[in-house]
Amino acid sequence: MLQKYRHVIWDWNGTLLDDARLCVEILNEILQQRNKRPVTHEQYMEEFGFPVRNFYQRLGFDFSVDSFEALADEYIGKYDERRFECRLHAHATDVVRHCLDQGLKQSILSAYHQARLEEVLDFFELRTLFTHVVGLDDFHANGKIHQGIRLIEELGFGPRQALLIGDTIHDYEVAQEIGADCVLFVGGHNTKERLESCGVPVLDSLAELRFE
Repeated sequence: MLQKYRHVIWDWNGTLLDDARLCVEILNEILQQRNKRPVTHEQYMEEFGFPVRNFYQRLGFDFSVDSFEALADEYIGKYDERRFECRLHAHATDVVRHCLDQGLKQSILSAYHQARLEEVLDFFELRTLFTHVVGLDDFHANGKIHQGIRLIEELGFGPRQALLIGDTIHDYEVAQEIGADCVLFVGGHNTKERLESCGVPVLDSLAELRFE
């Protein structure tokens, strides 16, 4: 699977970092503080998507009462307090190093805030393994298509020379926009059924990348 590509573009949250359950816990804190019904992990994976503003609306948040910006700031504040509780997915480091051993350069493309993204990569001692680390300049998680387009232009690759690996339908949408192939990983923020609807390979384990 990997041999035909020149570059691998990784999503971070949910793909390399196992943070979905923490995200559900924080979201439920915010819901319960407003006397709203909490969501199960399965419900979260069925509904979560980008832009996050639309996801919040589907959960019943009223932006005339709490602005989306205020909710996003509250969420990210809670997330940042606990972000180092998360661990990498099984085989994440091994697969990244395997790609390097195969002569593939790699980047991170994330909807996480740029500075926070760099901090957490340093924490896991992964920063030096990636040629580019691309996050957002705000905390509103509107999506990362524009950042992906800029990244692929900077890399200078033609269509299908890069592989994007993510855990959400949005990662597939980004891959379509930037002309990259896509592989999706079960274990992040969307259900396997939603990922399979995209019509691209879906992995139950990151270790599968080493044996394809």
